[in-house]
Amino acid sequence: MSRHFNPVMAAALGIALVLGACGQKQESQGTPGAADTATQVKIGFAAPLTGPQAHYGKGYQNGVQLALDDANALNPTLGGKPVKFVLVAEDDMADPKTATQVAQRVLDGGVSGVIGHFNSGTSIPASKVYSDAGMPQIAMATAPAFTQQGFKTTFRSMTSDTQQGSVMGRFVVEKLAAKKIAIIDDRTAYGQGLADEFEKAAKAAGGNVVAREFTNDKASDFMAILTRIKSRKPDAIFFGGTDAQSGPLAKQLTQIGLKSPLISGEMTRSDTFIKLAGDAAEGTIASLAGVPMEQMPGGADFLKRFKERFGEPEIYSPYGYDATRVMVAAMLKADSSEPAKYLPVLASIHHAGVTAPDISYDDKGDLANGGITVYQVRSGKWEVMETLGGK
Repeated sequence: MSRHFNPVMAAALGIALVLGACGQKQESQGTPGAADTATQVKIGFAAPLTGPQAHYGKGYQNGVQLALDDANALNPTLGGKPVKFVLVAEDDMADPKTATQVAQRVLDGGVSGVIGHFNSGTSIPASKVYSDAGMPQIAMATAPAFTQQGFKTTFRSMTSDTQQGSVMGRFVVEKLAAKKIAIIDDRTAYGQGLADEFEKAAKAAGGNVVAREFTNDKASDFMAILTRIKSRKPDAIFFGGTDAQSGPLAKQLTQIGLKSPLISGEMTRSDTFIKLAGDAAEGTIASLAGVPMEQMPGGADFLKRFKERFGEPEIYSPYGYDATRVMVAAMLKADSSEPAKYLPVLASIHHAGVTAPDISYDDKGDLANGGITVYQVRSGKWEVMETLGGK
């Protein structure tokens, strides 16, 4: 390349630099306001975003994102300065070991709070990492152990398995008149915890547990278990686990000739379960925290706006939304995103949400109020059977 001075090129370069500077100035002037100077407040998020539970995690994440978008639309300020809430999402792959690594990575990223994790098996080990850092965490975890550790930083998005399991245990015995009950769980913190609570409640209501079997969360062949259960002639079969397994399980119940209804928790009450089980889904009963979407205080408006942005919501989308709005509300009320300053506000908050008119927590971080709705698959769709009390 020549190093000699070229006056034509120099002139052209000078004009380009001037025009570039003018363009930059005009762009800056064209978008004035809080957005230009807003300080980012990072909200961490962790859930399975790949693998067989990715549909849960993505629906959960979309609810969180919509909540942050809604909060930002109000031009929030903290300490008199404009802020913008930003999502920092991580995939924990529903794996407990990965979850603790993700938790540390989220903390290292400078977040001010965490929504997640999704699974009980990931939320529990991650909660120790967050607690040690004094970081508030609102998780989807439903296992009783999550809030029984004595941490002041742990809160739930949904009712616990103690609530769901106990309600369903009584329901199966008292409303379905099932006296002989078989139970299967996937040996995860969620599946086993839900099954344990169901068993206690069913026995207390007068039911007889004639079989208690377990599998793992990767299994797809349940024929050996079902063969053992069939000989006990149960009136109902309860499964604690995800739709990735309850779908094939329902099919195999039909194949082996077991006519006992399949009962399960909220991770089965999904459209994915119906797709996986096909015709065998018919008659399956599952519980879900809260009331149906159309009965939620802000359900209709949430559903409309969510569909416009992301399409159909997943089971956990409105709960992710509410958890995020609750955390943001605590920050705004405390006028700070510093965990130590807004954590006491979060612990005592009362928030009107989409899923409930008054979201608040007890001294453990469990939801202070909660109901359970029981659904059944009828003509290929989940239909409401009954809404029952939680606590």
